[in-house]
Amino acid sequence: MLYEEKEKLSVKPHNVIMEDRTRLSVSGVIDVESFDDRQIIAKTSKGNFIIRGSDLHIDKLSLDSGELAVNGLITDLGYEETAPGGSLWSRLFK
Repeated sequence: MLYEEKEKLSVKPHNVIMEDRTRLSVSGVIDVESFDDRQIIAKTSKGNFIIRGSDLHIDKLSLDSGELAVNGLITDLGYEETAPGGSLWSRLFK
């Protein structure tokens, strides 16, 4: 099997399901970059996903299956945008 084919197979589908602004389920999670009771930054197959709110708790995290479950008051969901062409340093030293 080619490397590209293996890489495509290892990419997990990314879905976000929010219930009543208090429960959030995210799939396609690769890692959790940081978390506290006001913000969680999760690395997903589609980029860094930022969850903001108050009294946030990670109820479930399974990196094997790529699942994250969060409880608390959720006020903001978004993706961290990166500059086209990579970071500043990668563009300077091409």
